[in-house]
Amino acid sequence: MTKIFTNDIKKVDLVVLGAGPAGVAAANVASKEGAEVVIIDENSSAGGQIYRAPPNEFQPQNSFKSDEFREGEKQRNILENSNLTALFKHRVWSVSSDLVVSTVGPNGLSSWHARSLIIANGALERIIPFPGWTTPGVIGLAASTILLKSQYVLPGQSTVVAGCGPLLIAVANGIIKSGGKVSAIIDLNSKSDWIKAFPRLLSRPDQLFKGMSWFANIMKAGIKIYGGHAVTNTKQVDNVLKISIAPINSAGSIILDSKYKKIVEGDCLAIGHGLFPSTEITRLLKAKHIYDPLKGGWVPLIDDDFRSSIPGVYIAGDATGISGAFSAVQKGRIAGMAAVRDLNVMSSQKYKAKIKSELIILKKNENFGKAAVRLMKFRPELIQTITSETIVCRCEDVFRSEIDEAIESGARDMNQLKAWTRCGMGPCQGRTCSEAIEAILASKVGSRELAGQWTGRTPLRPVPIEQIIGKYTYEDIPIPENAPL
Repeated sequence: MTKIFTNDIKKVDLVVLGAGPAGVAAANVASKEGAEVVIIDENSSAGGQIYRAPPNEFQPQNSFKSDEFREGEKQRNILENSNLTALFKHRVWSVSSDLVVSTVGPNGLSSWHARSLIIANGALERIIPFPGWTTPGVIGLAASTILLKSQYVLPGQSTVVAGCGPLLIAVANGIIKSGGKVSAIIDLNSKSDWIKAFPRLLSRPDQLFKGMSWFANIMKAGIKIYGGHAVTNTKQVDNVLKISIAPINSAGSIILDSKYKKIVEGDCLAIGHGLFPSTEITRLLKAKHIYDPLKGGWVPLIDDDFRSSIPGVYIAGDATGISGAFSAVQKGRIAGMAAVRDLNVMSSQKYKAKIKSELIILKKNENFGKAAVRLMKFRPELIQTITSETIVCRCEDVFRSEIDEAIESGARDMNQLKAWTRCGMGPCQGRTCSEAIEAILASKVGSRELAGQWTGRTPLRPVPIEQIIGKYTYEDIPIPENAPL
């Protein structure tokens, strides 16, 4: 009979959470140094979002294998040829302060007591709500990439691609390459924003060339691009999405005057407002965080060796700040080597010698990544699109008007706002709504730092309670003795 907290706990040197580029790099380098390593991911194989694998039931023909697919295969081969334990389809639902990682997997519960922990759980997509954002046919840019990369399915027959950052161009190009139609591109960035990013993008000419080839495909397809515009409303009329867009002025405000409004149409709207680091585990462990818009938002405080403020806990990849898959590899390798050095598996002399080249490559890749971050950084003006009757927390059906009312009544931090409105209490644990709600609160209290973050809670992901507690009867519940009279 399995009960909560009573399943066997296996002790290992290092547990790595996340099998994207950073996690794979960290696990591989640590394993090669002789550490006993476990890497855990809830997906069915390694690769993360960018190198996501198709289902095992089908594999693409050679003509459909993209550069991302091939790089993903390299990542998966690295794990297959490494002397470590890889746990896929395992959902991490708890990480305790003594570094016990608890998962629910195909064979039930498992727990691992790590001497050191590397958190490489990547980033989340930011979508700032607007009227109609919960309409069928409206999906995230990240969801579009999953459909295109792993399912080979078009998001829609005629897709409007909107938001900001390189993912905007990548999704539009992916749809075109797959034989789909992009009816329009709505870009928060203006032409001058892209020009300003160009010098940093030159640090990786190979990636810049790839991006320019994507843009050339978009131009060749004759797709209308609305630069410096934002989506303000979406309505469905006879299975067609009527998408209202408005220009952004030089001060960064959205011009909501109806005479400037335009309507674009499609049966799907793929939209995303950039990425922000996933901090759910570091918040649960009560690590120190700082708010840095040029890193994507809230990030755990780390030193040069990617140590967090929690002893034995290291952070790698986009969880340290958004900088892309190429930087993630170097961040993972440095974090992995730092962890085994601190475990006395690697000598300090060897560590110093090995990280020199990693730091050089990291600096180059981060320069490119910083340009991408600037193109998808959070824009406070987007909260203009959140009207009082717009649902902000879709898990708990919390409207903007309820959030404003709570703030006017005295709510001054995120946890207080959560307690008064239930926002962030649903299955997503605030992963979808936190950015918008923090921005609304920050506009009233003065800053994101004053608004704060929601406290991390267990379970980190929705899990069936029966899988955690197992089967039991009331006789199995320990009854405390009566207090003495």
